[in-house]
Amino acid sequence: MGLFKMLNFQKEISKQEKPEVPWHILVKMEQLDEIREESKTRPIAIFKHSTRCGVSRGVLKMFEKNYTLSDNQVKLYFLDLIQNRDISNEIAARFKVHHESPQFIVIKNGAVVHHDSHHSIEAAHLERFV
Repeated sequence: MGLFKMLNFQKEISKQEKPEVPWHILVKMEQLDEIREESKTRPIAIFKHSTRCGVSRGVLKMFEKNYTLSDNQVKLYFLDLIQNRDISNEIAARFKVHHESPQFIVIKNGAVVHHDSHHSIEAAHLERFV
C-alpha cells in the first residue's frame, strides 16, 4: 500500500471511530426563546462562527476534533455570524455577553454560566456543566 493510500486509510478509520458533532443550526430569532427554556433541563452551548475568519475556522476544527459529549448531555447550537449577525447581536443583548468571533457561550437555567472567545475555546470546558 502506497504512503498516500495509507494516510487516506488512516483518515477514514479515524472518521469512523469519532462520531460527528451534533450541531443544531441557529438561524431564527425565535430559537433564542427556545434556548433559554431548553437550558433549564440541560446545558446549551452556542458556537458563534465567522466563515470569513481563519482563526474561527481553526478553533472550530479543534473544537470538533476534541468534542466528546452526546446530544443528551449538552445541546450545541452553531451560528454563522456572516448570515445571522442580527441573531448574534440579540444573543449579546439578551445574555449580556459582549460579541466576539469566534465565541462560545454556555447557558444553563436561562443564564450564561461560561463564555470563551478565540483560542480560549475548548471542548473540554463543557464537561464542567454536564
